[in-house]
Formats: sequence, C-alpha cells, structure tokens
Amino acid sequence: MAASAPAKSEALALELVIREKKLPDTPQSIVRTMVRSQAQVALADLTIGRVAAAAGVNVETIRYYQRRRLMPEPDKPSRGQRRYATDAVRRLRFIKRAQVLGFTLEEIVTLLKLDEAHACAETHELAALKLQGIDRRLADLKAMRRALTLLLRECELGAATGACPIIDALAAD
Repeated sequence: MAASAPAKSEALALELVIREKKLPDTPQSIVRTMVRSQAQVALADLTIGRVAAAAGVNVETIRYYQRRRLMPEPDKPSRGQRRYATDAVRRLRFIKRAQVLGFTLEEIVTLLKLDEAHACAETHELAALKLQGIDRRLADLKAMRRALTLLLRECELGAATGACPIIDALAAD
C-alpha cells in the first residue's frame, strides 16, 4: 500500500502539469452533444479534424508528427478521407504529455518504441537522464538569476554616476 502513495502523488503532479498546459484528457471534447453509447462508434472512425480536436492539437500538428514518424498515417481510401482509430488520440496525448515533461521529439520516438517493447527499465533510465538535464538547466538558471540580481543592485546603487553597471558588465572584455 505504501508503494502506491508515491505513484498516486506522481500521477497527480503530472495531471496538474497537464491541466496547467490545458491539454484535454477526455473524449468528451470531440463532440459535446454526443451521448456515451455513440462515443465508441465515433471514436473508432475519426477524421483528422476530430482526432485533433479530441487531443487538443491542430491538424497541422498531426501532419507534422506524421512527417516526423511519431504518428502513423492511415491509408487513404480511393474515395473519402483517411480514418483514424481511437489509439491515435491516445498517442497524441502521450506525445503532448511527454513534451510537457521536457522530452524532445526524438526522445519521444524512443519512448514510443520503449512503450511498444514494454521496456520499463530503459524508460526509467531515459526519464532519469531527462531529470538530470533539467537539474543542470535549473542550476544554470539560478546562476543567471544571481548574476542579474547583483547587476541590478549595482545599477540601483550606482544610478547617480551615469554609467550603467549592466552595460559595463556586458561590454567588459
């Protein structure tokens, strides 16, 4: 039971990040007037526009992901439009959530392959590497913040001299 508590809190944290980015998480966004019994039929035969609406992305985003080989492109019938299965929405949401967590498209291709292979250990390793990169960037941002804070203080103290300490620091050899 204790092991499920961190998993629940991590899932909650991811959900909060996703909601903050305003990514839809339910098929109800496809057609608001649709009743539940119709939802499964409609989801199995989606146009690109409906897939985009359900996943909260633009149609051009789907086409871009298809060019980048993140999304398969369904065959086009001799007449009519391509039809997407329900898992297209799931895959798009997966891609968008991975992007929210900082994964690049190349890393997401790897994650998708790992998902298909059920390779949890490798997925864990990739996520740990991503976290290390985030920690490095945070350290860099904190250092930049400290430097700018010092420059701002110098600027506030030396405003009467006429020389700008920020410009002087940036122009220094």
